[in-house]
Amino acid sequence: MTTTEPFTHSKSHVRDARTNDAATLLRIYNREVLETTATLDAEPRALEEQIRWLAERSGGHVVIVVELDDSVVGFASLSPFKDRAAYRPTVENSVYVDPDFQGRGLGRMLMAELVERARMFGFHSVIARIAEGNPASIALHQAFGYEVVGVEREVGRKFGRWLDVTEMQLML
Repeated sequence: MTTTEPFTHSKSHVRDARTNDAATLLRIYNREVLETTATLDAEPRALEEQIRWLAERSGGHVVIVVELDDSVVGFASLSPFKDRAAYRPTVENSVYVDPDFQGRGLGRMLMAELVERARMFGFHSVIARIAEGNPASIALHQAFGYEVVGVEREVGRKFGRWLDVTEMQLML
């Protein structure tokens, strides 16, 4: 797949994120921050932060969105895994679908495109870090060949409880 040929399904498609998507991405992300353990961020982002985050993504470090009936209902990204140069062949993924639209295969569409983009940009592996309480995310990653490579015990604290983080990896 190329960026000019988005993955499509029914009335939905995947495309590169644009700056004018920032407010929608912010709404989806901040809902996860405030209501779930899909992210271990504890403070909602401001719009300026979301715009900056989008602007910092380029090349293989992409942000893509899934549109359903012309509305953005989810997004995904590939980000640097670590700052040190030796880690550059590895990226970390994130996938978020508005809870009102989950269970429709949109996360699968985003993941398929992310894996394709990671291959296209020559990355060696993709890491996913999934906080406990997210079995659907683990199942999604497993469906694409990610394997559990470890569990970090009680490394996060949110909603008054300690959370384990499962680390999964896809070798490309």
